Amino acid sequence: MNAKTSTIGSAPIKDARVLGKPKMLILGLQHMFAMFGATVLVPALTGLDVATALLFAGIGTLLFHLLTGGKVPAFLGSSFAFIGGYNAIRTIGAAADGSPIYDNALLPYACFGVLIAGLMYVILSVLFKTFGVKKVMRFFPPIVTGPIIIAIGLILAPSAISNCQSNWL
Repeated sequence: MNAKTSTIGSAPIKDARVLGKPKMLILGLQHMFAMFGATVLVPALTGLDVATALLFAGIGTLLFHLLTGGKVPAFLGSSFAFIGGYNAIRTIGAAADGSPIYDNALLPYACFGVLIAGLMYVILSVLFKTFGVKKVMRFFPPIVTGPIIIAIGLILAPSAISNCQSNWL
C-alpha cells in the first residue's frame, strides 16, 4: 500500500505530508515542547548547565542534519535515560528526612558515561550505514524497544512524583 493512498493508522507514515498541515503543526508543536522540556529539565535535575545542554543539543542537531543530508527531521536533545546514572554517581549520602545529598563535583565522571553512550551511538550508526536499516532493526523490533522505554519511564516515575510534590500546579 502506498503511504499517500493508505488510510492513516493502517500503515506506517513515511511522509508526514499525508497528515495535512493542521496535524503536522500539532505534532511539530508537541515535539518542540517535549524536546525543549527534556533539554532544559534533564540538566536542571542533574546539576548540569542548561545553557551548555542547549548549545550542544543545537550543535548535535545541526551535525546530525549535515551527516544525514537533511533526510531525517529530528532534534537531538537531552535524555531522561541518563538521570539515574547521574544521580547514582553524584549521591554521597542521605539527609535525615531520607532525601539524597548530591555532590556535583562528581558530575564529570557521569559525563564520561554519557560520552561512552555517544560512542555507542556512533558505532550503531556505522552498523546502520554498513548493513542497512532492515538488517539492524531485526535485532531491535518494537516488541523489544517498547518495554525498554516503558521500564525507563517507570523507573523515573518516583523521581517525577517527588519533584512535583512541592507544586502540583
